[in-house]
Amino acid sequence: MKAKIAVATVSGKAYYLIVNELKRRDIPFISLTPREHVPMEIKVVITTEKERPLISHENILTFKEDEDPQVVVNQALQQIERKDSYEKIVIGVDPGEVLGLAVLADGRVIRTGNCFSIKETVDEIENIIKSLKDVKTSTFTVKVGDGIPDYKEKLLKALDGRLPSNVELESVSEAGTDRYITEAKHRRGIRDIASAIKIARRNGQKFVRGKTQCT
Repeated sequence: MKAKIAVATVSGKAYYLIVNELKRRDIPFISLTPREHVPMEIKVVITTEKERPLISHENILTFKEDEDPQVVVNQALQQIERKDSYEKIVIGVDPGEVLGLAVLADGRVIRTGNCFSIKETVDEIENIIKSLKDVKTSTFTVKVGDGIPDYKEKLLKALDGRLPSNVELESVSEAGTDRYITEAKHRRGIRDIASAIKIARRNGQKFVRGKTQCT
């Protein structure tokens, strides 16, 4: 796939953080200096607030060095991946004290994040579904990892009570994900998100919805 994102900055720290996040998620990009011409095929340019005035492009996102690079990369993906319809949208959740979240549209990661409670996770998933209400999709599924059974059960029940009845829920085996590489107390948000992406891509066991919820 051709690159649709350009990273235009001479800030070493900003470039390192942005590019590492793009590479981690296998997102193609090109590198530019702020005054360079932006190719026509580029849909989004990521730069710093200081360098923004030097760039000529209709769609510029600014990155602050004290923020998580996932935020600006998520924004860029949402803009270049805008579609009216998808065959399948899946939200993967890696439950635990820190919950990893990943949204995949037809297999491509379009959004990631971390939550710090079951309530925050349910609220976030509900907001994601609402934000995609105008997007046509054949199936909408939330897949929850089973690495910590207590968290999984609480989360599935909470989701069952809040989400529209057309959203499918699944419990997914976490065997082989990053959860087992290190102890939970040493895990970072990035590891939770990596596990959430793997969970979203796996087949799971359907959770029988016990409540009918209107949209």
